[in-house]
Amino acid sequence: MNMNPKQYNAYVKKLGPKSPIVKDCLNAFWIGGLICVLGQLIQNGYAGAGLDKEAAGTATSMSLVLLSVLLTGFSLYDDLAKVAGAGTLVPITGFANSIAAPAIEFKSEGIVTGTCVKLFSIAGPVLVFGTTASVVYGLLYWVYTLLW
Repeated sequence: MNMNPKQYNAYVKKLGPKSPIVKDCLNAFWIGGLICVLGQLIQNGYAGAGLDKEAAGTATSMSLVLLSVLLTGFSLYDDLAKVAGAGTLVPITGFANSIAAPAIEFKSEGIVTGTCVKLFSIAGPVLVFGTTASVVYGLLYWVYTLLW
């Protein structure tokens, strides 16, 4: 079978499954929103328990990370991510999952060569580029404040 690229693309499009993009976007929106609502409820609970706004925010972040790691450990976060897609990636819970999942997956290779090495396989670049970007933005802001 000899096809040019245009014919091949038409063939693949005809045989490939249709993408349910509207459903996927709606699922990402409402499940990501529910994660944020849960975070707000947790923060309100901490504030009601007497923590100030900053401490309540810190405790909320820690609670969401812990919840995400627990759900990842029990293989429930992946099931949620299959339905929610990007809705689980944006909040802090997605970052916690991206650190915990490789560490759990490679624990059979040992504590150092498995868990510790794979712990930052996905999160490492995010941390490096995030830190680098914050330094660059800080320097640009500093130069801006000196000039104006």
